[in-house]
Amino acid sequence: MSGLTLYVDTNFSSPYAMSVYVTLLEKKLDFQLKTIDLDSGEHLLPAFRDLALTGRVPALVHGDLILNESSAIIEYLEEAWPAPQYVGVLPADGNQRARARQVQAWLRSDLLALRAERSTNVIFFEPEPTPLTQAGQGAADRLIHIAERLIDGEHLFGQWSIADTDLALMLNRLVMNRDPVPQRLVDYAKRQWQRASVQQWVGQPRG
Repeated sequence: MSGLTLYVDTNFSSPYAMSVYVTLLEKKLDFQLKTIDLDSGEHLLPAFRDLALTGRVPALVHGDLILNESSAIIEYLEEAWPAPQYVGVLPADGNQRARARQVQAWLRSDLLALRAERSTNVIFFEPEPTPLTQAGQGAADRLIHIAERLIDGEHLFGQWSIADTDLALMLNRLVMNRDPVPQRLVDYAKRQWQRASVQQWVGQPRG
């Protein structure tokens, strides 16, 4: 037993919690899954607020170590359970690993209008009928432009990495809402979405 506990949102709609969940499954690590009801403000109560530094999900507990922020958690898991003994979720090549980290950092810090206007509710619950605003469409155009530059084959870096899951989720904010997306990017997002670890997250019961 690895003694890991992962806290995620009750609705299983956090893209960052999904990224860590998929990482744990890919590495075939045993972990206990606990949910926090963000809608009711459970993350603001002392039980979780005092446990997790930022009071956000995902949160990973491993012994005395408690981590928030998905990128930090993934880096920790990659170092604590390294390849080749465990599946690597980041590219082995140093340059490609740096590029994967770049993709992850970009997806977590940019495209704010798109994330606001096409929340993950359009992926896990129901489409959003309101057209994108000028700002939202600008973010969508930026996503499509960069994704077209990044994607050259089945995966971003020759073989699957967690950056593929993260990019596919961002694209699916448009794809699953039937907003215009080039077919090559639609095919990429759909292909990534069929990965077994991703489908286990998709199939979770939502509160």
